[in-house]
Amino acid sequence: MTQPHELRESHTPDLEIRKVEVPSPASPASPAITIADMAWQPEEGPVRELAGYLRSALSALDPAAQRYATMMLTQAKSSPDVINYLVYIFSNRASLEPLNLSSEDIDLVRSSAAINLKNSVKTTYKTLPLEVQAYIRNAALSCLEDPNSQIRNFAGSVITEVVQRGGVLGWPELFPDLLSLASNERGSASPAAQEGAMGALAKVCEDSKKLLDKEYQGRRPLDVIIPRLLEVTSSPVAKVRAFALASVNSFIPQKPHAVISSIDQLLARLFQLAHDPSDDVRRNVCRSFVQLVDVRPDKVRPHMGDLVDYMVVQQRNTDDPDLALDAAEFWLCIGENEQLCATLGPHLNKIVPVLLESMVYDEEDVMRLESGADDADVEDRPEDLKPQFAKSKSIRLAANGHSSNFNGNGEAMTTANSAFSPDIDALSEGEVEDDDGGADIEERWNLRKCSAAALDVLASTFHQPVFAVTLPYLKENLRHQDWPNREAAVLAIGAVADGCMEAVTPHLPDLVPYLISLLNDAEPVVRLITCWALGRYSGWASHLENINDKKQYFEPMMEGILNRMLDKNKRVQESAASAFANLEEKATKELTPYCAPIIQQFVQCFDRYKDRNMFILYDCVQTLAEHVGPVLARQDLIDLLMPAIIQRWSKVSDQSQELFPLLECLSYVATALGDAFAPFAAHIFVRCVRIIHQNLEQYLLAINNAPIEKPNKDFLVTSLDLLSAIIQALDFSKSGELVSASQPRFFDLLMFCMEDPSNDVRQSSYALLGDCAVNIFPQLQPFLPALLPVLIRQLDLDNVRDEDIDTGFSVINNACWSCGEIAMNEKEGMAPFVEKLYHHLMSIISNPEIPGSVNENAAIALGRLGVDCSQALAPHLAEFAKPFLQTIEPVDDTDEKGHAFLGFNRTIEKNPEAMEDCLLDYFRASAAYSKNNFNYHNESIGGSFQRNLVGYKALIPNFPAFLSQLPQTDQQRLRSSYDI
Repeated sequence: MTQPHELRESHTPDLEIRKVEVPSPASPASPAITIADMAWQPEEGPVRELAGYLRSALSALDPAAQRYATMMLTQAKSSPDVINYLVYIFSNRASLEPLNLSSEDIDLVRSSAAINLKNSVKTTYKTLPLEVQAYIRNAALSCLEDPNSQIRNFAGSVITEVVQRGGVLGWPELFPDLLSLASNERGSASPAAQEGAMGALAKVCEDSKKLLDKEYQGRRPLDVIIPRLLEVTSSPVAKVRAFALASVNSFIPQKPHAVISSIDQLLARLFQLAHDPSDDVRRNVCRSFVQLVDVRPDKVRPHMGDLVDYMVVQQRNTDDPDLALDAAEFWLCIGENEQLCATLGPHLNKIVPVLLESMVYDEEDVMRLESGADDADVEDRPEDLKPQFAKSKSIRLAANGHSSNFNGNGEAMTTANSAFSPDIDALSEGEVEDDDGGADIEERWNLRKCSAAALDVLASTFHQPVFAVTLPYLKENLRHQDWPNREAAVLAIGAVADGCMEAVTPHLPDLVPYLISLLNDAEPVVRLITCWALGRYSGWASHLENINDKKQYFEPMMEGILNRMLDKNKRVQESAASAFANLEEKATKELTPYCAPIIQQFVQCFDRYKDRNMFILYDCVQTLAEHVGPVLARQDLIDLLMPAIIQRWSKVSDQSQELFPLLECLSYVATALGDAFAPFAAHIFVRCVRIIHQNLEQYLLAINNAPIEKPNKDFLVTSLDLLSAIIQALDFSKSGELVSASQPRFFDLLMFCMEDPSNDVRQSSYALLGDCAVNIFPQLQPFLPALLPVLIRQLDLDNVRDEDIDTGFSVINNACWSCGEIAMNEKEGMAPFVEKLYHHLMSIISNPEIPGSVNENAAIALGRLGVDCSQALAPHLAEFAKPFLQTIEPVDDTDEKGHAFLGFNRTIEKNPEAMEDCLLDYFRASAAYSKNNFNYHNESIGGSFQRNLVGYKALIPNFPAFLSQLPQTDQQRLRSSYDI
């Protein structure tokens, strides 16, 4: 790889700890304080006792002793001296030697002391006497030179927490001291000490990125730290080099000036370190290039050829799978940059083969997976169940009809992202992903998944050339006698499905039957991946035009996947259900003739599935309901499906997170069945109301009683969404009866939800409010005097917090939509609220930073207010006319837009002179509107336009000249539609 050219007051029984005598305050940067300098001195008795508790707290050999020790340590926190003792035990190994502990137990006690010290620093550091703060800082620094690497790591964690709590200015000498020790400036630091110092600095950099890029007294610490870190990457100690480069990598995504101005120096160091003998260093080199692709792709592009060769070599490193994974991440990152990705074309013959090699299970995985168990009858363990989260379907778009943000993917492998990508967003900044043995090994992000995702990205960019390189591998391995090779070939076939469909299609008549045969492979892992791959090609099979071709390919594919949904292996069941949900998404209404056998199989799954796979089964049911819709209302299908769902509904408790996908599933089923859902609605409706009531009560208890845990708001979201679905599905008289009979009163609960602190809850609440206005307005109307002031407050943009601005706008979106629906029904009764509503809606449509869909809903709500309250809006017309016309222009010509124009036209009639500044825009909008025959209460929208246009024709002195300012097409439309 070539270099770039540029480049006792304690309540704890028996623990007698003397009170600290605090000296006069010292400055935070006072000289280092050792125990000899302190008024406080440790005593052997408390040291011995505390050490015993610390040892037992981390030992799982005696759970009872562990619980008691933990309790005693909690009580010890009330002692003013306990932190001093923790520091003393952590930093003084010699203090524990008289206690007759083994070397391992001494390390265990010191580690336990460090953990407790770190937690105490987190909660109390700012309230500690300055002398104690200085003692902690000095002791932590001294522990960086400890011969035990674990103690050095704990010292780094304590240092990081001190910086977090005390700030950069609270320890200004820290960074010079760490850099001095890490770089061995004095020549006397041991390699372990250098490593400890650099490890601590790496932790601080990772956890305090923003703090270090702030100005302090006119300077940014990062401006000094980055150049020094680049120097330290030349350390003779491999761990120090790796930590130094990892520290630089911590800052690259934030693009601070200190990094951007040092890019050339960084690149020079990367090329020097590229062939470092340390895997850790090369791993961080790979990570640096991955980050630079996002930050400065122009600096990466000139070296692409060398980088391709380098990353291919690193990815083939079988001794270090983490290094190989970091190299593979490079292809994914490049794939997100269109210009850089294009440069990979000449190198596909190098890249694709290494990706294919990396997709084969390694020997360790093969031994683990070989002949997987038939475990379908084994009950799931609690740890097998994933946390569930509500997926709200409550986005309302008045502009283009009702919509939802539903994404009907299956489980693990229905799209490239869900198949291959790690859940990066689930990790908060600085949090380390738990990758221990307790995690489900099949769900970890690894080299195999990353390589498959990269192949998918390359296929989507280069198409046929990628398939050309892949095809020889497929021919060699698809029928390989060793199952890992077969499995990897099937994974490759699935990975290129979206990007290479045109190139693969000629091979599908031979390929699909063979894949269907692999559904009966002896190895569960092969059956699993085959289900997923077939799901990726189900769009081709389901839309074959020739009926005989459908019978030959689609029906066996569908039948094969359905049969695997009842496989004896639970993971195969899960993959098959996920693949079938994908098939439903792609086949859509093509499934209509097959609903009966599909539902029959679903019913068997309801009977046999354990808890975990039940969640993906709900997804299959709701996706079918979404795509075949009213077909499910056939009585024979209802008699098949609903008893199975209701049986499961009766089994799931009100506290189970399984309710989230179950309630969501029922929402889609209710929508599909329409009024045929009525026999099941009452019990479900009552239970949803009960769940909402219980959740609100638990929340009120929790906020008034700190020890009580706040309830999960997803119970509210999914219950509100299901109530919306039921109210829309049933005949208005039936849904009205359910609402009227509700106890507690339905709209009292809804008002509480409309003021809930959770954006997701409020989003669903305003969707439900609008649905009630559309479907059961007589029941809603008496509560409007109480509900409308709450809605008006929600429209205030000042209430949207920066940290959750996206979901905040979704709430406002639904509030605007429900406002418009209420206005269309309440009519003149909205008059007392028009003034406040106008000001909020006007502030939304005139703000260019508001998302377009929110602006459009606000404009439509404002126009609909004018239908029956035009007199109240007329004085404001000159102010809102232009932003109204600009906002509503791109909206489809829906009924809602027709209502809005009717209200706008009626407002113009009350104040025609106010349109002077935007009259030409109004004529243009009149010409563009296509649904002139749309009627509202016997008045056509076209008629309202015509009255105003004819009126302006009479007022404008030289009307032909005025009209000539419009394009000829607009002039013609106006003449033909409005006779002007």
